[in-house]
Order: sequence, then C-alpha cells, then structure tokens
Amino acid sequence: LGVKIPLPLESDETNAFLKGLCAEHGVECKPPLTTYRLLDKLVGEFLESQCLHPTFITDHPKIMSPLAKDHRSKPGLTERFELFANYHEMCNAYTELNDPVEQRARFAAQAKDKAAGDDEAMFVDDGFITALEYGLPPTAGWGMGIDRLCMLLTDNESIKEVLLFPAMRPVGMAADFNPDCQ
Repeated sequence: LGVKIPLPLESDETNAFLKGLCAEHGVECKPPLTTYRLLDKLVGEFLESQCLHPTFITDHPKIMSPLAKDHRSKPGLTERFELFANYHEMCNAYTELNDPVEQRARFAAQAKDKAAGDDEAMFVDDGFITALEYGLPPTAGWGMGIDRLCMLLTDNESIKEVLLFPAMRPVGMAADFNPDCQ
C-alpha cells in the first residue's frame, strides 16, 4: 500500500490511521474497531490474499501476538511466523513469552479489547501467569491443523469439505424432527 503506519501501534493515532486506510481501500472490519482487528483485516486483504505459493510471514507486531516473546533485535515485533500456502494459513509458530510481568500486561490489554466486544481477544489468565511465576524455560512451539493440510492436499477451498466430524448441535437444542427419517 506504500504507507508508513504510525508508531506505537497501541496509540489512538494508529487506530485512526488504520480506520482511514480500511475505509480508503474498502476493507470492511466489524466492530469493535480495535487496532488488532484493523491490522488483521488489512493483512488478510493485502498480504495473505497473495500467498498462493508457500510463504512465511515473520516478525509479527507485538499487538498481534500476545503469547509470543519480543523479537531480540526488532523493537515492537515478536519472534513469530505463519506459513501460508494456497491462500490459507497452514502453520503458526512462535517463541513463548515466559516473563510473567509482560504477560500480565499483554493479557490486560487483550482484556480491554474483550470488554469492548472483541470476542477473539484473550482474558487475564491468572493461573497461567502463576505458572509463569514459577518459571518457564525458553520454549517455542508451532501448530498445524491437519484439516488445513487436508485442504491443501485435496485442493479444497472450504474447511467444511475436509472435516471428518462436522459441528454438532449442542445437547438440549431442539432438533428438526422428520418422522420419515428414523
């Protein structure tokens, strides 16, 4: 897009800038219009949508990675990558944040977004922070959904096409009764 996003990302100025960028390019983002959600929509529209061939997106902003450790040499970024192929995220990986003070601050920022209506934001997980206070050695991990891999291997566009067990109706929810189907 050829723009420079104002820093720090947590500022009201950045949020207003991203709202304007979304409006200018016709990128729809449902409320709440948090900086995280706006950035995520823009990345999806203009970056992830270009990832046909295997592509690694690296060094995510801290605001986008509440569980990832700060990058060793790039302030404001984290040690995280995602692998994309055929326009879909295949893998998400990062170095685990093991500083309980920093993790509490990130959870608090996420909880603020959650209180504003962002259902994807995290809550303050006191049990996890207590575990971090006991000590977590340097750790990293990655996750790759088998369903995503199956989508890639079978050339399916929808995850629904490869799920072995579709979403089930919650217990107690009324079923559509058809006497002809026993």
